Formats: sequence, structure tokens, C-alpha cells
Amino acid sequence: MMNINFTARKFDASQDLQDFASGEINKLTRYYDGILSCDIVLEPTPDNDEPSRAELTVKVKQDLLKATESGPAYEQAIRSAADNMRRQLLKYKDKKFSKN
Repeated sequence: MMNINFTARKFDASQDLQDFASGEINKLTRYYDGILSCDIVLEPTPDNDEPSRAELTVKVKQDLLKATESGPAYEQAIRSAADNMRRQLLKYKDKKFSKN
């Protein structure tokens, strides 16, 4: 079980939003099961079109992967960042196991 740290800057995140974020992150283990921990940071931005930013920092063995996405709502930003992270994990996994 990976460790998930959740931070909401400048606002109070609802339990539903935290559960949604955790659910999206837990799905990433389907693509790579070597995730050690994940930091989720949500914060508002001054952009009127995409006022919600989600930043994911995923720690894997000997590496740190980072994805930052913005969207009209936190759920959309989280989903976009999780998609971005999924692609990074697949690339990381491919590189790591193609060397052997």
C-alpha cells in the first residue's frame, strides 16, 4: 500500500474531493506497482478559465515523477494530472525493464 499525502493550499478540501483524489492515484498502481508514495497538492490559481491546479509527485524507486495540470474544477485537474502521470509511469516502466 502506497503512502498518499494530501495538501489543499488556501482552501479546505472536502472529504469527497480527498477520496476522489486518492481513488485516482490508487488506479495508477495498475500501470506500475512500484509506487512508494504520492503527494497531491491542490491549489487555486488566478486563471479565470482554469482556476484549479493539481500537482502530483510520485516517488518510485530511485526516481521522482511530477505532473501538474489545471482545470475548471479540482476533479478535472486531478484526472488530467493522473492521466499525465499514467503516461510517465508507463514510459518509466518501459525504460526500466527494457534495459535488462
